[in-house]
Amino acid sequence: MRKFLFITLLFISNTLALAQTELKGVMGIYFLSVPSMQDYINQSGLASSNNQLEGFVSSVEFAVEGGFFLSKSFEITLEAAYQIYSFTDVKPQGKDELSFNNLMPSLMGYYVLSGDGYNFKFGGGIGVRFVSVDETRNTSVAKTNYSSVGFGTILRIEGNTLLGGNIYANIGADIRYDVNGEPENAQGKNLVNIIQNENVNFNTLSIGVRLGITYIIGRND
Repeated sequence: MRKFLFITLLFISNTLALAQTELKGVMGIYFLSVPSMQDYINQSGLASSNNQLEGFVSSVEFAVEGGFFLSKSFEITLEAAYQIYSFTDVKPQGKDELSFNNLMPSLMGYYVLSGDGYNFKFGGGIGVRFVSVDETRNTSVAKTNYSSVGFGTILRIEGNTLLGGNIYANIGADIRYDVNGEPENAQGKNLVNIIQNENVNFNTLSIGVRLGITYIIGRND
């Protein structure tokens, strides 16, 4: 049994060592729909009447991704993305702020169509979500942090075009849905929308485009 496990691990290690590998860094602009957060900001006094949130808000996302090709037409990767959104409303009595940040590691799988100096990829993935929400009210300079753990899914299409050597320009588009749950503070208390008498959740639908650089190592014959 031990010999079998050793041979299996050796085979997997050699396969990965010989496989074509990919490293990627990207930045994206996303439009988020977070209905519960939107209601809370608009109804709790965070937003003035002339500064109400619309159905979608814009955010920035940074991501790094690395993986390997199991075959010429299939790739598996691990992505770590960080999504940033912030709302600020300045009033005569002070400034109200709410920031919503999401660390999003995901396991991804892609179907790959390759050509001379380019490839197209279609895929998706799933992963854990680590949410951090900071709220500052104008009545206090203290910042309150709320956090939660959730999960999310991604659908993605992207292309890579050779710039030179092993470096490619990357462009892609995503649709994400993240079940981020109801963040709590250190005392175990949630953000509460008193108008609707319910805890605020940060479940999010996001649509975005990404630009970046891909570095591909090895051949994929």
